Amino acid sequence: MTAPAPAPRLPFERPNALDLAPLLARLREQGPITRVTTPAGDPAWLVTRYEEAREVLSDTRFSRQRPDTEDGPRISTSALHTRPAGTPEEEDREHARMRRMLAPAFSAPRMRRLGERIGELAESCLDSMEAEHARHPDRAVDLHEHLSFRLPVMVICELLGVPIADRDLLRGWSERIAALYGGEDAAAAMAEFEAYVAAVAEDKRGRPGQDVFSDILAVQAQDPSFTEQEMTRLAVGLLFAGHETTSARIDLGVLFLLGDTARRDRFAADPQGTARATVEEILRMAAPGGLGLTRFAREDLTVAGTAIARGEAVLVAINAANRDARAFEEPDAFDPSRSPNAHLAFGHGGHYCIGNSLARTELQTALTALFRRFPGLRTAVDPHSLRDHSERLAGGLGEVPVRWW
Repeated sequence: MTAPAPAPRLPFERPNALDLAPLLARLREQGPITRVTTPAGDPAWLVTRYEEAREVLSDTRFSRQRPDTEDGPRISTSALHTRPAGTPEEEDREHARMRRMLAPAFSAPRMRRLGERIGELAESCLDSMEAEHARHPDRAVDLHEHLSFRLPVMVICELLGVPIADRDLLRGWSERIAALYGGEDAAAAMAEFEAYVAAVAEDKRGRPGQDVFSDILAVQAQDPSFTEQEMTRLAVGLLFAGHETTSARIDLGVLFLLGDTARRDRFAADPQGTARATVEEILRMAAPGGLGLTRFAREDLTVAGTAIARGEAVLVAINAANRDARAFEEPDAFDPSRSPNAHLAFGHGGHYCIGNSLARTELQTALTALFRRFPGLRTAVDPHSLRDHSERLAGGLGEVPVRWW
C-alpha cells in the first residue's frame, strides 16, 4: 500500500514578493482547507478560501493561544509563537481589557487628527531621501530604509511615548523575535525587548505623558488583575505590530503602483483623491509573510466539512483568501478602483486589528506625500527580483532601490 504524500511544509516558496506562492494558489483551488506542516514540523490545517477564512476568524470556538499542553502543536520557534499560554478565560479577559483600553487611542477620529503629524514625519522621511541622493547622486535610494521602515516606527514610538532614537534597537528586537527559526536567540531577544519596555514603564510611572503607554499604565494602576507581565507583553506587541506589517505594505504598495507607468501617473496626478481606494487594494494584494493568522480549536468542530480536533492548529492564509476568485473579480489584477473591496488584511470578527485606522492613515499619508514629491519615481531594479523575508513572521522586504531623477 502506497504511503500518503507528506503534507507540504510552510512557508511555501514564492517567486517574488508581489505574487502569491504558486502552491498556495493550487491548494486553494483543490479545496478550502488542507493538511500542512508548520515551520516547527508539526501538523496543522491551512484555510485558503475567503468564506472559510471569515468563518474561522469570527468563530469564538477558536483561540489565538497555543494549548498549554506537552503535545500542543508548535507553529515555529519564533518568540511570538512560544509564549506561555493562559486559559481560554484568561485570554478572553486580556483581549476584552485590551480593546476597552486601546479603542479610544486607535479610533478613526483620533487617527484623522493625527494625520497632520504623520504628514510632517513623512515629509521628514522624504527629506532624508533627497539628502541621501545629494550625498550619493550616482546611487539609487533605498525607499525601505528612508520611508517604509522609518515612518511607521517613528509614528508608533511617538504614539506610545517611546524614544524615536531607539528605533534601531526596536528593529533588531523585532526581527529576532519574529524569526520563524529563531529558537534561543528569539527568546533572548524577547527577554531584552521586555526588559526595555519595563524600564520605559518605570520611567513613565514617575513622569506620565500624553501617550498610549502612559494610558496603559494608568489603567494598570487601577486594576490589580493587570499584571506586569501582561503589561509588558501588550506594549511589546504594540511596538512590534505597530510598524512591521505597515512597513512591508508601504514597500509593496509602491511596487504595485510602479509596476505600470500609466497607473503610477494616474495616482501621481491626484494622490489625495485616489489614495483611500488605492490603499484598500494594496491591503488586499500585499501579502508579506507566508503563514497567515494562527488559531487553535478550543473544542472539536467542523470547517468546510473537515473535522478539526480540540487543540489542533488552523492557519488562515489571508493572502490566499484575498485573491480568491469566489470573492473578488480578477483577483490577481491590481485594480485601485475595485469596489466593494471587503478584504481580510486586518482579519475579521472579534479580533479585527485594532490598529487598522492607524495603518490606513500611514499608508495614505506616505503614498500621497511620496508621489507628490517624486511623481516620476521608478524602481532601480526589477521588482520581481525582490524577495519577501518569509523566514520572518511578518515577512517584508530588505530594500527597495528607487530613482526619481
